[in-house]
Amino acid sequence: MKKHGILNSHLAKILADLGHTDKIVIADAGLPVPDGVLKIDLSLKPGVPGFKDVTELLAEEMVVEKVTAASEIKTANPQIANFIENQFKKQPVDYLSHEEFKQLTKEAKAIIRTGEVTPYANCILQAGVIF
Repeated sequence: MKKHGILNSHLAKILADLGHTDKIVIADAGLPVPDGVLKIDLSLKPGVPGFKDVTELLAEEMVVEKVTAASEIKTANPQIANFIENQFKKQPVDYLSHEEFKQLTKEAKAIIRTGEVTPYANCILQAGVIF
């Protein structure tokens, strides 16, 4: 058994397999998962685990080059929008319409479903490299 870090074997494998520019999605409980994209469902009940908890942990474990979110988050969920901006101060955060965001999720290696039940609490993390 691992002593620390991500214990979920599916998440650990996805992170270990990421290459430069690969994308993963951290999703609220309602984001649709496109056909052919792996869904790692962490949701236990509404709010557990929350978007913030999952995002903070993944940000510790992976090199994030860029973040993408839906532009609607800025007005519909400013608390989560501010969290994303603060969590990823050193990375560019791009905003697309929610419809464009959902189209981009088709390129993801995985969608990680949280128990988050607030609007537009989703982001795409694009992997960078350590060198």
